[in-house]
Amino acid sequence: MSLKKVALIVFLILLVDQVLKVYIKTNFYLRESIQVFGLDWFQIFFVENQGAAWGVELPGKYGKITLSLFRLIIAPVIGYYLYKSVKNNAPKLLVVALSLVFAGAVGNIIDSLIYGSIFSASTPSQIATFMPEGGGYADPLFGKVVDMLYFPFIQDAVWPEWVPFVGGKTFTFFNAIFNIADMAISTGVGILLVFNKRVFPQEEKVTTAQ
Repeated sequence: MSLKKVALIVFLILLVDQVLKVYIKTNFYLRESIQVFGLDWFQIFFVENQGAAWGVELPGKYGKITLSLFRLIIAPVIGYYLYKSVKNNAPKLLVVALSLVFAGAVGNIIDSLIYGSIFSASTPSQIATFMPEGGGYADPLFGKVVDMLYFPFIQDAVWPEWVPFVGGKTFTFFNAIFNIADMAISTGVGILLVFNKRVFPQEEKVTTAQ
């Protein structure tokens, strides 16, 4: 796969990810939700998180900056590996997977890096504005990641009483709220795991008769 195609994949993912995030950020109240196509299992549900993909968080101020710095380090590493994979004519599936992971990582880095500086805070009673007069809600690296995709396929289900710790309690599946960048990362990692032998082919060992 050529570098131009890789750049196109990364650009399109970033474009869709950021356009959707900016739209949600500037048009929705925090925790506002709407059903898509009238479906209760497909919702736009605006939340923000301090952490990694799928809302995973590291507690405290130092947890946030540690995660942001980790992203800033790991993204160039992935980008370099992606570049070398293209140059070395690596399997197409590997290049696609790395492109997805790289684009997703950069997408969430953008949120952490600049969203705190260019937007006002989102609250349940106030919609954020772009480039507010009083400045943004956080310093660079402390911006919150915008999530909005919610697919609660099973709602208000009850665990059987015999299940340890959770028996009798209600649950929702799938309960995570995520974004396009998270989807790209998860899809890329999934490709690497499921098609491991295809993306990392091993050379056949040549044996000679003794």
